[in-house]
Amino acid sequence: MPTLRWTTVNTPAPDAEAFVMASRLEVRSLKDVPRFFAKSLVAWKQVTGAPGAYGASLIAEPLKRTFWTLSAWEDKDALYRYARTEPHKSVMTGLRPTMKGSVFTFWQVPAAGLPIDWTDARRRLAEQERSDADTDT
Repeated sequence: MPTLRWTTVNTPAPDAEAFVMASRLEVRSLKDVPRFFAKSLVAWKQVTGAPGAYGASLIAEPLKRTFWTLSAWEDKDALYRYARTEPHKSVMTGLRPTMKGSVFTFWQVPAAGLPIDWTDARRRLAEQERSDADTDT
């Protein structure tokens, strides 16, 4: 599955800040991949009309059972409203039993720095995963 490249949803003001979220989501089994992918597309479609969304991208690595998301929002509240709104809320609740693990990281950037580079997002996710592992021990 190729990357769903960055899609700009709303163009922010040049002097605005963007609240960015990146995630790595891993499902338990290869048999869970088609369902997870289908549900991801439902959430993707929702992002493209979500109030406060600046843009998003998705990478699916089905043979690794891993999905990566990257999105930018006008603020944390806009992201959390999206997460609590249907269909995203039910999609995530319904997929929870299929999940093996997940990592989320958040940061802010000047909106002029959009779109976010996947190299930066993956580096931040790796740092977050290490930080999470350190707090679990």
